[in-house]
Amino acid sequence: MKNILNTIMLAAIGVVIFSGCQKVADLPYYEDGKSVTLSASKTAVTPALADSTSEVVKFTWTSPEYATDTSTYKFVLEIDSTGRNFSKKLTKTVHGNLQTGLTGRELNNILLNYGFTLGSPYEVDVRVVSSYSNNNEKYISNVVKLSVTPFNDPSKLTSTQTAVTLALATASQLSNTFNWTASFIGYNGIVTYTLQYDSATRNFANPKEMAVGASILTKGLTQGEMNTTALNSGIPGGNSGKVEYRIKSVTAQGAISYSNVVAVTIQSYLPILRFYLPGGYQASTGNGNDWDPGTAPELIRDLRSPVFNDMYYIYIYLPAGAEFKVTQGRAWDVNYGGTGGNLAQNGANFTVATAGVYRVSINRTTLKYDIRAGRMGFVGGATGADWTPGNVFPNYALGAPANNLFVGLTTFTTGGWKLIDNDQWNNGSNAVDETRSYGSTGGSGSTMEVNGANFPDITTAGRYRVIWDGRDVNNIKYEMSPGTEMRVVGNGIQGIPDWDPASSPQMTYNGNGVWTATLTLVAGKDIKFLAGNAWGAFDYEDNSGGSTATGTPRKIKWEGGDNFKTPAVTGSYTITLNENTQTVTIN
Repeated sequence: MKNILNTIMLAAIGVVIFSGCQKVADLPYYEDGKSVTLSASKTAVTPALADSTSEVVKFTWTSPEYATDTSTYKFVLEIDSTGRNFSKKLTKTVHGNLQTGLTGRELNNILLNYGFTLGSPYEVDVRVVSSYSNNNEKYISNVVKLSVTPFNDPSKLTSTQTAVTLALATASQLSNTFNWTASFIGYNGIVTYTLQYDSATRNFANPKEMAVGASILTKGLTQGEMNTTALNSGIPGGNSGKVEYRIKSVTAQGAISYSNVVAVTIQSYLPILRFYLPGGYQASTGNGNDWDPGTAPELIRDLRSPVFNDMYYIYIYLPAGAEFKVTQGRAWDVNYGGTGGNLAQNGANFTVATAGVYRVSINRTTLKYDIRAGRMGFVGGATGADWTPGNVFPNYALGAPANNLFVGLTTFTTGGWKLIDNDQWNNGSNAVDETRSYGSTGGSGSTMEVNGANFPDITTAGRYRVIWDGRDVNNIKYEMSPGTEMRVVGNGIQGIPDWDPASSPQMTYNGNGVWTATLTLVAGKDIKFLAGNAWGAFDYEDNSGGSTATGTPRKIKWEGGDNFKTPAVTGSYTITLNENTQTVTIN
């Protein structure tokens, strides 16, 4: 019985062993694949914009013969510039198929990412890497070389206006808007856009540029900006001409494309012009370097509409024999001189025989000039001169301490008043030699108008200090404050509390802007001048650099500065403050 059982068990084991061997023998056997052979439909590809959506090159390859369904085959087409061994490759992945193609735009964007110049041929290498879908069993094909040429894929530019009329008065208003499509469609990098323009006759030989930025597809220009494009393109102000515009597109790798050209006819206007007074007087008078327009003082623009952008003038001190000219802008390109009142481009130097303050006026349209005494005085029913300009000078004159600056004190009664720079009223001629009177409807600190309205009536009679301030040539204004007192304040006055306005000694007014006081000054201390009995009143400070000299006038300022220094020796001194000349002298 035992033997029978052993026999049965052995037979069963044999069956199992046989069955197992038979199962292994039935599994499929997977052979390794092999590298494919790549070929291209062309050896040179020169696509055009019209080929953007068309296939321009086809790549085919043999089967890698993997032992699976062909739909699971994975192929990666790799492209790189020849000589880099695919270190900066760009790829396209294909599943199942043994071929793929590139449209003109697909190929172009690959080339753009390499920074290739549009229109120039380059060599590229192409290969295929095959694998199973899980990237196993990778094989690399042969390398195919192609000559490729990237093409221009430009923006399309449009303009909302084809003709515009511009004016200085509306310079800030929107004039025209340029819109354009994106260039290099499908390119994934940043594209920077610039609006270029030039005269329609120059074919962009020397274009000017207006930056737009990255990925921006519109640019609106004001009338002022459109006018600038016209002037820069050689269209004189006040004339009509045609300007051409285009969009320059630059990829992150440096490929450059230009859009179509759009032309706009422009009626331009004359922009704000600026004039300067270079000459041999500059260095000696603190007005920059001799004959240097870059450092010369600027003339005031007369803002009256009949002479706007035509009439310019300046009040300035000139030494005896000074020679000078007028330049448009801070260069010699456009300069004026003249003789006998006639202005001439590149004309003879102007000159003055004697030293003094002068008013120099030019009119760039009538080509006339005028050089006369530069002065300013009080006129009007509220002043001692009444409404008679012939009574103004010299008794009611202001002092001229600096270019385009006058300071004066006078006693006002109630009533109207103005400031005037001549001994007769203006005649309405708007000529270079006419009188200029000044007024304003606003209070102290307001802009003045040439030959305009009276200043506001004086409500409280008394002495007042008036400043005619044209140092900012874009805004001539006036300041007015009480001129009833002037005190010497500081820690250098013997027997007087330090820096106490209320107890500080008052100066005596002698007329014509001159104040005096005799005080005992303590050596090595500080003083200043205050037009009131409390801080916050108008004050004068040192503009001499800390001089301690006696008997020599020291320049003063009111915009803020250091205190005046007392003399080196304690003693009794007479202080003279001259607001007309803007000096202080200690004797």
